[in-house]
Amino acid sequence: MYFDDDQVVSIAIALGSASGTGAGIAEAAARALATVRRVLPTRLRARVDAVELTAVERTDGPAGLQASPDVLLAIGAAIRAHEELRFDYDTDGRPGVHDRPPRQVQPHHLVPWSGRWYLVAWVPGKEQWRTYRADRITPRVPTGPRFTPRTVPGADVGAFLSARFNGADDTSSEWPCAGEMILHAPIAAVAPFARDGVAEPLDAQRTRLRLGSWSWPALAASLAQFDAEIDVLGPTELVDAFAQLSARAARTAQARPPEEVASGEVDAAMR
Repeated sequence: MYFDDDQVVSIAIALGSASGTGAGIAEAAARALATVRRVLPTRLRARVDAVELTAVERTDGPAGLQASPDVLLAIGAAIRAHEELRFDYDTDGRPGVHDRPPRQVQPHHLVPWSGRWYLVAWVPGKEQWRTYRADRITPRVPTGPRFTPRTVPGADVGAFLSARFNGADDTSSEWPCAGEMILHAPIAAVAPFARDGVAEPLDAQRTRLRLGSWSWPALAASLAQFDAEIDVLGPTELVDAFAQLSARAARTAQARPPEEVASGEVDAAMR
């Protein structure tokens, strides 16, 4: 087997960053990288060693939420063979706890996303697309009948999965709630925190921003982080959301913390 220099470096980088993929192969990848490094000629070993990688596993949420390599292989085999996949699914994230009969879906794509692996599948009984976390899947055997593959809405798996995480439906990759506003703040104070929004400078102290979120109140709340005056250009749903949040904040500001109420009762009793 022959690899050119760039291919060897690519393999080394992929193995070195394996712990961040969520595939549960960090130890095996480290051993593979050590083996590859031992057989490299000196000049290539120097190039590989020059790439200082610090792969970091996800730390948010419970520990150990990595997909088993055996599970990924089983899912991949079903996708490749175009066979329906039967599996138990841990809906609440507790391994071995299944609250419903086994699922049976038509698997289409196995996608690494933000440190986790997701199965994108068509559910024949519900006539809809669904996504499942691979670390919560326990495959069953045998697999189901063969099926004819479909194309995900938009024909772009990445955009489809992003839309699902944004709360959009199957037909769009956009946020379900999006608005346009003018922030009385310079572009330098807005752009770093605009996420996937579009920020354009109007002048030295004002920025036009187009931004989306999964709900109107969530969008309004996210704009408060800029600590600036806001002129909403539309739609009216965003204006209404600001009014709702304002009323809620006013009620919260008027409410006395429990410790103050208790302290007041003690003072009254002592008088």
